Amino acid sequence: MILLDGVTPPRDGATGCLHSVPWFTARLGGTLTELTVSGRDLTLSEILARAIARTAETHAQTCELSHPRTPQATVVLTRWSADTVEYLVLSDSTLLLRSPDGTVSAVQDDRLARLPRSALATDALIDARLRNKDGGFFTAAADPAVAARAVTGALPRREVRALAALTDGATRWTEKFHEGDWTALFDLVAKEGARRLVDRVRELETADREERAFLGRSKTHDDATVVHVEL
Repeated sequence: MILLDGVTPPRDGATGCLHSVPWFTARLGGTLTELTVSGRDLTLSEILARAIARTAETHAQTCELSHPRTPQATVVLTRWSADTVEYLVLSDSTLLLRSPDGTVSAVQDDRLARLPRSALATDALIDARLRNKDGGFFTAAADPAVAARAVTGALPRREVRALAALTDGATRWTEKFHEGDWTALFDLVAKEGARRLVDRVRELETADREERAFLGRSKTHDDATVVHVEL
């Protein structure tokens, strides 16, 4: 399972790249898909590192890949066999794991969430001091070394009944609007489908468009994607 969430470019369009974020995520996603199948001997971190490097090679001659806002994305990767479920999370998307007894556990890379709100005041500040740097947070951009910063792990397959990967736009249901905990969110997706979760988030965002009563929302709407898998 692969989930990518392209990072919104700055309003002035300054990324140092000729290509769009959708262009970048399509190529990174395609390479990840190929490597997770062909590279069974590779760890998920190694797969991500190779995918980032290959994607960078496709536009290194035309674009300034060292620019802090070069196209980039958050990543959730999972891979399973008859015996094991492996996972990787980089940046602020979330992976939920449900055990056979119904317990839901969240796997998150919380570095961005741990930054003080004052540090996120402007895009320029995020770029200059925090993005893909020690003491800040990391995304899949042009440097394959960030793959080593991802949150990774593995569980016996018998301990995982289902998985759900969500972008931060979808996790707003729990993290911003406090409609329920991770278990309630997983129940909603399992029973009513991913579309119902996204629709409910959109309803909540629209109702709070003007007041912005829920802190931490820099924009009214955010990309919301959900992938649900039962093993």
